[in-house]
Amino acid sequence: MIQQGEKVRVLLTKRVTDAHDRGVKYIAAVLRDAGLEVVYMRFYTPEEIVNAAVQEDVDVIGVSSYGGAHIYIAGELMKLLKEKGLKDVRVLFGGIIPEDEVSELKKMGVGLVVGPGEPVQGVVDYVKSGLVR
Repeated sequence: MIQQGEKVRVLLTKRVTDAHDRGVKYIAAVLRDAGLEVVYMRFYTPEEIVNAAVQEDVDVIGVSSYGGAHIYIAGELMKLLKEKGLKDVRVLFGGIIPEDEVSELKKMGVGLVVGPGEPVQGVVDYVKSGLVR
């Protein structure tokens, strides 16, 4: 848990092969405006995400997924986080995710799944929910 006064660090990421980046960049701006520290990167593999999470010492990972590979990415990401002992890092996914796959992502350990047009305050609240007050 993040202690009061500490900056929450968020890694926002998307696949290099996915050209849809307006949503993730918007979320990055909203989170920065809410006083959070945001690191943005593009990746090829879930291993790159986890390595960046370790290097950047992040509290939350947010993945933008428009290419349909979210189930694979989430499965590998959650497995690698567990292997690296990063059990306190929370994960959220956003993008075009079919409703019937949201529950599968949640079973894997993804804490929040958001789609286009959903209020961004839910993302801010989820990220800040790890703060110890």
